[in-house]
Amino acid sequence: MSVSEAQAAPAVALLARPGAARERLREALSHADVQLVLEDDPNGLEPQLLQDARPQFVVIALEAAIEDALELLEAVLSAPGLTLVFDEAELAARRDGWEAQRWGRHLAAKLHGHQQVLPPGAEDEPALQLEPGHPAPPPAPREEALQPHLDQALSWADEVPADSLYAPPAHLHEPIALEQALAALQPVVPEPLETVPMQPVATPATPPVSFDHTAWSLVEDVADAPAATGYSAAMEAPLPSFDTDHLSLVDLDTAAPAGARAGSLLVLAGIGGPDALRRLLGALPSSLSVPVLVHMRLDGGRYGNLVKQMARVSPLPVQLAEAGQRATPGEVHVLADDIGVQAASDGLHFVSDAQGISIAGLPADHTALVLLSGADLAHVGPALDLAAAGAWVAGQVGEGCYDPAAATAVVAAGMVAGEPQELAQAIAARWGVEDDNGEAP
Repeated sequence: MSVSEAQAAPAVALLARPGAARERLREALSHADVQLVLEDDPNGLEPQLLQDARPQFVVIALEAAIEDALELLEAVLSAPGLTLVFDEAELAARRDGWEAQRWGRHLAAKLHGHQQVLPPGAEDEPALQLEPGHPAPPPAPREEALQPHLDQALSWADEVPADSLYAPPAHLHEPIALEQALAALQPVVPEPLETVPMQPVATPATPPVSFDHTAWSLVEDVADAPAATGYSAAMEAPLPSFDTDHLSLVDLDTAAPAGARAGSLLVLAGIGGPDALRRLLGALPSSLSVPVLVHMRLDGGRYGNLVKQMARVSPLPVQLAEAGQRATPGEVHVLADDIGVQAASDGLHFVSDAQGISIAGLPADHTALVLLSGADLAHVGPALDLAAAGAWVAGQVGEGCYDPAAATAVVAAGMVAGEPQELAQAIAARWGVEDDNGEAP
C-alpha cells in the first residue's frame, strides 16, 4: 500500500492568475493525488471564500501582480495549521519535461509528508534479512559426474613420481659437498711472523708542583682590588625608575585585524527556498546581534518581490543589499547575483561583484552559514572549508526540503542539522543579544 493510500488525500487550494503557470501547477497537483478544493485568481478572491474551503495547503504562484491581493488574504493565510507553498510564476510557466516531473514529485512529497521523490522504478531495493540457524549444506557431488575425472587420473598414474627416496643412476658419481668445494677455492694465507715485544721508553719524571698556602685569604680581603671596585660602583648606581603617571590601556578594537568583528549569518537557498526561508526568518529573534545575508538565485531576478514577501513574516527589517552599503546587525539583507561582500574592521560592506557572494572571503570565527533547500552544490566545498576554520555551518533536513543535495552533504560531513525553525533557535541562542539578567531572548 502506498503512502497516499494510507491516509486521506490532503485538501489543497491553488491561487494563481490564469495562464501557463496556473496550468502547470494544476497538472502537477493532478498527479500528486490531492483534493483540489479551490482554484482561483487571488486578485478577485474573497478571504471568506478561501476560509470556507478549509484547505490544508495553499499553493501560490508568486508574481508582482498579486502582491496587493496577498496582503488582503494575509489574515487567512496566517491561520495556524495552514501550510503555504510558494513558486515563482515565471519559473512554473517555463518548467517542462523532466524538470516539471521532478518538481511535481517533490511537491507531492511535501503535500503527503513523505520522502518518496524518486521516479517509478528507482526505489531502493529491500535489504536482505538474515535468518537464524545454520546455512544449508552444499549439494553432494554426483558420482557419475566424477567418474570421467577418476578415469583420467588413473591413466596418468604411471607418470606420477613414486613416494620413495631418490636413487641416482649407477653411471653417475655422487658430487662432493658444497663446503668442500668452497674450501678448495679459498687462497692460502701465509703464517704470520714472530713479533719482538717493544720495550717501554723511559721519560723524565716531572717535578711535583708545590702550592704556597701561606698567601691564601678570604673573599672579603680582595674588596680593594680594582675589578671589585668597579663592580661596587656599578651596584651603587641608581636603578632606573618607571613613570606610572603616563600609563594607558591599549585600544584592543583598533589593534584587531581587518574583518575580526565582521560577524554575519549567511543563508543560501534555491528550489523550495522561499518556504524554508520564510520559516527560518519568522523564528529569528528581533534582537539578533549580527546581520543576516540571504542569497537565493532567482531566474527572473525579482529580488524586490522576495524582499516584500519576507518582510511580512520576519521580525527583523528586510531590505535589498546595494553596493557601498554596510551590513547592519539585526537586519536582513537580500543579495542579488551581482552583489558580494568585503570584510572590514567595522563589519561587512556590500560591493559589486559579477561572481556574487564569496564564502571564502568571510571571516570564519564570526560567521554562521545555513544551507536550505535548493542550495547550490558548488557551495558545499567552500562551506566545509569555512567550518574547518571555525565557522558555524548547518543544513536543512525534514519533509520541507525539496532539493536536499547540498544541505545533506554538509550534514553528512558532521555539521548541524535541523528544520528551519530549529536552526533559527540555535542561531538565536548563539548570537542573540542578552537582556539585563544575562539571559538570551
